[in-house]
Amino acid sequence: MISGGGTGIGLAAARVFAADGDRVLLLGRRREVLEKAGVPGAEVYAADLAEPAQVRGVARFVAEEFGAVDVLVHSAGGNAARTADADAGDPLDAAARVWTGDFRQNTLTSVLLTEALKERLADPGGRVLFISSVAAFRGSGSGSYAASKAALHPYAHDLARELGPRGVTVNVVAPGYVEDTDFFGGPVAQARRERLVAETSTGRAGTPGDVAATLHWLASPAAGHITSQIIQVNGGAERGH
Repeated sequence: MISGGGTGIGLAAARVFAADGDRVLLLGRRREVLEKAGVPGAEVYAADLAEPAQVRGVARFVAEEFGAVDVLVHSAGGNAARTADADAGDPLDAAARVWTGDFRQNTLTSVLLTEALKERLADPGGRVLFISSVAAFRGSGSGSYAASKAALHPYAHDLARELGPRGVTVNVVAPGYVEDTDFFGGPVAQARRERLVAETSTGRAGTPGDVAATLHWLASPAAGHITSQIIQVNGGAERGH
């Protein structure tokens, strides 16, 4: 299962898992985007994962159509500071709107979906994989986006301890600058792109495929003894913690 599976990193992950012969379920708010993703054999389910009632619908669908969940990838999210009305109105109202928006789409979506499905995770061998960000270590400019991603880290650590006795692993993948996604709402200015690439040791921007390959490996039997870890995929732009 891959939330945010219709675009960017989620879509790249879906293609990797499907190519390996896995049965894939794509989740997202916009059904038309999921259906246009073109992942061979994938099934789709549209839901706002920040709404408990809609997450219950996902859980019922999974129980009826799949039974168990082998791998749960949380790729849904976004940056509320980039919405059109982010700075509109009273500054305190704007701050409340942006902070609430970021925690809803980056934190709450992951928590609700995990809590709804954790009893259905394959036992043993299940995998829970969260997508964080380099911003969780260094800030994001707005504060709220970075904080909403950083909040996934302690949740993952707690979850790893809870699910570890069942043979389920829980890890976080934290990408750096990744091109070919909708995250920035359009092309990144050349000067900014050059600065972000210059921060890396590899001399290039990341791709959705870089992150997808890491997720695929963490889901494999080879990573069965890796849990409660934050794996950075950023070309060396941020050192390990």
